[in-house]
Amino acid sequence: MDISVVIPFYNEEESLKELNDWIIRVMNSNHFSFELIYVDDGSNDGSWSVVEQLAQTNPDIKAIRFRRNYGKSAALHVGFQQAMGDVVITMDSDLQDSPDEIPGLFKMITERNLDIVSGWKKKRYDSTLMKNIPSKLFNWTSRVLFKSKLHDMNCGLKAYRNEVVKNIEVYGEMHRYIPVIARAAGFSRIDEKVVVHQKRKYGVTKFGLDRFIKGYLDLLTINFVTRFGQRPMHFFGALGSLVFFTGFVIASYLAYGKFFLAEYRMTERPLFYFGLLAMVMGTQLFLTGFLAELISRISRERKAYQIKTKINL
Repeated sequence: MDISVVIPFYNEEESLKELNDWIIRVMNSNHFSFELIYVDDGSNDGSWSVVEQLAQTNPDIKAIRFRRNYGKSAALHVGFQQAMGDVVITMDSDLQDSPDEIPGLFKMITERNLDIVSGWKKKRYDSTLMKNIPSKLFNWTSRVLFKSKLHDMNCGLKAYRNEVVKNIEVYGEMHRYIPVIARAAGFSRIDEKVVVHQKRKYGVTKFGLDRFIKGYLDLLTINFVTRFGQRPMHFFGALGSLVFFTGFVIASYLAYGKFFLAEYRMTERPLFYFGLLAMVMGTQLFLTGFLAELISRISRERKAYQIKTKINL
């Protein structure tokens, strides 16, 4: 199979049929063998009914339905597990990503032997205040922290070699950082492609202001995980040792003053309590690193998303 298209959606009943027909036209005109994997992230409108009707007339359509809303990362993770195509393409279901980009993405992966091709919405039609400016700030921060050359890390239109999606785990809100996660797993051949961004035709965006807070918290999380996830002792142990040593130096200085300089009121000095606190905190940080090192050696159980229904799987 050439291509698997993974499409997570949440309350997008107006756009699904139009998107589905558009993708199939592109696939047939380019003679691709393909599958469409729809993942319903707990929709409470008529979205699932639309997918059921589409699947009845086309065996290439597969669908998974969650019992509740888990988020886009969970939907992508489950979709990746089912994908069988040599190239896996993800796109949003709101018609803002153009299926006409699929042949170009597929060609870049196969002809240039890339691991990931990320879409770059160079010209956006979103609200400047709500999306454009925060997106540019977010992408700039990501490039600085991760030394990435990608201009649009958060673009939902991406292409992957199948091997990539089978060897990474996407959870929480980490779908924004899949290129970073993949690079940390050893998939370093990553490029980007300028793609067409379209105005939203139906409904409203499902992301609110909280995505800015979550996005930057996840930014810090993924920065730590990719650097110290397999060796947490290097971070906590080093920091704990430094803090403890600082406290030890202070305590040694005060002890010297007590025994050799006759400074009997050592415990009345604020410096004494600062040194004591530093040694306690240093010990705690060191033990945190030790426990984290033990935990990292235990295989973490994957979260079992409660799937309600499957079609053609």
